[in-house]
Amino acid sequence: MNDSNSDTHSKTIGYLLWIFGFTGAHRFYYGKPITGAIWFFTAGLLGVGWLIDLFLIPGMDRQASRRFTAGRYDYSVAWILQTFLGAFGIHRFYMGKIWTGLIWLLTGGLFLVGWLYDFCTLNEQVDELNR
Repeated sequence: MNDSNSDTHSKTIGYLLWIFGFTGAHRFYYGKPITGAIWFFTAGLLGVGWLIDLFLIPGMDRQASRRFTAGRYDYSVAWILQTFLGAFGIHRFYMGKIWTGLIWLLTGGLFLVGWLYDFCTLNEQVDELNR
């Protein structure tokens, strides 16, 4: 369990990803891959869940900071790289995963399947590297 002073995720990044909330990006960011996928496939529960999440982000942020380990790799940097450049593997290069970064770069994130996989597992990948 994390020290309560270690802030692994950023509310600012959470709200920026919330703008794209109908994709579930903010939910993936806060370590909620199942509801992230639901938001992705239902356009944020037809916009209703997306709007409600505007008020839930502070709680999701606190929960993520308690759940994940702060350390050398910054979750927000990894998530920005994953969200906007993930198909090119830039987030994997950032985490020191050079070989898979090259594979992602040459195959478009393993034809986007690996890129989607990383949306579901990126928090755990960064957490493992920070431990």
